[in-house]
Amino acid sequence: MAGAQRLSRLLADLNGFKASHRPRVPCRHARIPISSHTQHWGIRREASTAARDARSAGTRLKNLIYGTGVLITLGFGYLYITDTRASIHQWLVVPSLRLLHYDPEEAHHKGVSYIQGLFAFNLHPRERGNNDTERGDLRVEVFGHVLDNPLGTSAGIDKDAEIPAPLFALGPAIVEVGGATPLPQEGNPKPRVFRLPSQNALINRYGLNSKGADHVAKNLRQRVREFARSLGLGLGPDGERAVLDGEAGVPPGSLIPGKLLAVQMAKNKTTPDGDIEAIARDYVYCVDQLAKYADILVVNVSSPNTPGLRDLQAVGPLTSILSAVVDAAQSTDRRTKPAVMVKVSPDEDSDEQISGICQAVWASGVDGVIVGNTTKKRPDVIPKGYIMPAHEEKLLTEMGGYSGPQMFQRTLALVGRYRARLDQGAPKDAPKSAPSRAAQQTPVKQAPEKPAATPSKSFVNAADASTARDAARLKPLTPEAEAASKQPIIKLPETPFASSAAKLQASEVANDAATSSDLSTPPTTPPSGSPAASAVVTAPSPAIKPAEQASKVIFATGGITTGEQCLQILNAGASVCQVYTAMMYGGVGTITRMKREMREAMGTKPSSAAS
Repeated sequence: MAGAQRLSRLLADLNGFKASHRPRVPCRHARIPISSHTQHWGIRREASTAARDARSAGTRLKNLIYGTGVLITLGFGYLYITDTRASIHQWLVVPSLRLLHYDPEEAHHKGVSYIQGLFAFNLHPRERGNNDTERGDLRVEVFGHVLDNPLGTSAGIDKDAEIPAPLFALGPAIVEVGGATPLPQEGNPKPRVFRLPSQNALINRYGLNSKGADHVAKNLRQRVREFARSLGLGLGPDGERAVLDGEAGVPPGSLIPGKLLAVQMAKNKTTPDGDIEAIARDYVYCVDQLAKYADILVVNVSSPNTPGLRDLQAVGPLTSILSAVVDAAQSTDRRTKPAVMVKVSPDEDSDEQISGICQAVWASGVDGVIVGNTTKKRPDVIPKGYIMPAHEEKLLTEMGGYSGPQMFQRTLALVGRYRARLDQGAPKDAPKSAPSRAAQQTPVKQAPEKPAATPSKSFVNAADASTARDAARLKPLTPEAEAASKQPIIKLPETPFASSAAKLQASEVANDAATSSDLSTPPTTPPSGSPAASAVVTAPSPAIKPAEQASKVIFATGGITTGEQCLQILNAGASVCQVYTAMMYGGVGTITRMKREMREAMGTKPSSAAS
């Protein structure tokens, strides 16, 4: 027992010795003085913050570079895509529409919808870098208005006046909407439009499908009222009246200086073909609804897809219809009255038919003629040695009106024939009762002055005749024409590729001399048989209205595809070239391209735009 006690004490002493001689290991949780702790963590925090700031600065710089690049890309992309000069519109957009929408009519409607939607967000294509107003090298005078250029779009592109403003943005000086019928009508059964891509041509038998004159008038009225509101001229009818009466200083149809809006009208398909009075009422109804919002009214009697419509081009019916339209247009509740034109068929091309149409034009008091429409004939579209695709060859047998580049020569020849016939003036043996009867029906209408017209034999060639006629027709009937009356009428080259520098200079000198003459001195008129009277034609003084029979204006449409072709049409006697099928294949940049080609053919340098 005593031994066990001694053993336990020995073990206890041994444990105490080990504990007293165990080495001390510092604990990592040992307390550190407060000042040392703060300094340690402050250094670490500063290092971490500096690293974090460095990373943040790098990230911000990277984001700035990326963001700037994206903005620049979007900016240049916006400028490129919305510029009519961009080749993407012809070589990508048009093929994509044809690929996505196999039916040509569906593709057309979708294209109109796309343009309308883009215009709402200011993303629509527009002409840039071609300031026609500053350059003035393509300026022409039509109905007392000085137009920026002689190009226009034909009816059918915008049947119901849904996109006139976007179309004007593409660069034409004339936009024609319609044709509008008195009552809505569906037109012919579908399919009714067919493509011939190898020929850049179309065949259509729409049959004048329209939502009606009331719908078109509603769209145009809304456009006028929004324009009045943007200028602070008032809301609703008050603003509309201010614009229509000229307080905005722009044409009441186009609402853009140097441009005009044409509205095409046609009879309803259900109106009896033989009832001329009922047909005239159809046109007059359209005039009553649309004339206030149009600069030009177009009477369509030439569509090949409406039964009996072309029969109205006979002298008697045409005179009656046009007289009724002119009377109604002169009664338009507006300070300035719209001009009236008649659209004639390219298939009515015999001398007798052309003479009859011109006789009706003079007898009714119509202001001009639109030469051309689609044709029932099928031109020789297949070049020698060319094999047309089988499906396109089959499409040639489809009923409907043909349009495409192959119609150009026919249009060119018709313009020359109509110009020569219209320049002869009213036939001496034509009945004189028609104008007087129209004047009696509408007291507001004033009979135009009708002195003898200058005989066409006095002109050496078609180009000289066109230049002299344009100079004689430049009358300051509107404020814009009066302001621009000192601008020379540019003489176009005799051929599309001929240099016109010398002729332009001669034209400018002649017009400057005419406008700088003393207006107080009475003009001297040489004897009618003298060489001076037959060989020299000078522009009238802006303060004096020439005592000659007003020349009839000609617009031309049909197969016009290039700027060189437009120059040929103008030299043949037209004032404006209109395009339709060319835009269907060339896209929204067609007008810009044609103007560039015209300037190149005339020898106008692009760098002279601002000079």
